[in-house]
Amino acid sequence: MKKQLGFLLCTLVIGAIVQTKSSAQANNPAAIEVIDDEGSVITLNQPAERLISLAPSLTEIIYAAGAGNKLVGVVEFSDYPTAATQLPIVGRHDLLDLETILSLAPDLIIAWQTGNPRASINRLRDLGITVYVAEPKDLRTVADHLDNVGVLTGTSPVAAAASEAFRRALRTLNETYARRTPVATFYQVWDQPLISAGGNELINDIITLCGGRNVFADISMVAPKVSVEAVLARNPDVIIASGMDAERPEWLDRWRNWHSLTAVTNDSLYFIPPDLLQRHTPRALLGARQLCEFIDSARTKP
Repeated sequence: MKKQLGFLLCTLVIGAIVQTKSSAQANNPAAIEVIDDEGSVITLNQPAERLISLAPSLTEIIYAAGAGNKLVGVVEFSDYPTAATQLPIVGRHDLLDLETILSLAPDLIIAWQTGNPRASINRLRDLGITVYVAEPKDLRTVADHLDNVGVLTGTSPVAAAASEAFRRALRTLNETYARRTPVATFYQVWDQPLISAGGNELINDIITLCGGRNVFADISMVAPKVSVEAVLARNPDVIIASGMDAERPEWLDRWRNWHSLTAVTNDSLYFIPPDLLQRHTPRALLGARQLCEFIDSARTKP
């Protein structure tokens, strides 16, 4: 009963905020506008001051855009930068605590298109909260989201500097590696079940940037389950794994049992910490540099 009452009170507060915001926007032709990854026009009367992030990767983007001090809530595993670990938790990315979200009175929520429950996002919008939906599918769009967050939060000078530095580093990687001889690359996310990266995902974009050829690029799924037989048939020149932790997973070296694999005969089994590739953030450039170096190393082997 108390939780229901709390939810009702939060809803009433949000409703009052929405009415005020709508009136202000009607009188302010210079309202802030950006377009999110769903094609929705996101409009604010003034820069957002109370943000909630619904994905660890989006938390990183908000900090990189200079708006970290405006965050009032994050989801579990938002552990970078360290300051994010001190913020209130509003659930997991796939199981949001709507009552806690409402109690924090956000004026902007940054949501993850494919990671957050659609019903929860719709509910938050129905309650009048502005929701910007992001889904960076390639490195270029990471910079775009830095710019958009900067516009929405009034931190454009910081965000623009971060996005320009990101784009500049991206161009350097592209000019260095993209035209080199393609290297068949298998990226392993997990072992049981065996999961890779499909063609419609940031990791595929990074592999291509490095002059690699994702052996499972023909699969449109973001994280397809594959078989050992499929890996053997596609015979990658290099295998790169991330797993779930900061340490090299022991299952990466199980591939050494398959002596017919080119990646094994050339000793091209590499590890990159998952946060540097599997989070769509500015730090993905660090992972991209490592991946490019590993692919290039495999390229030079006979």
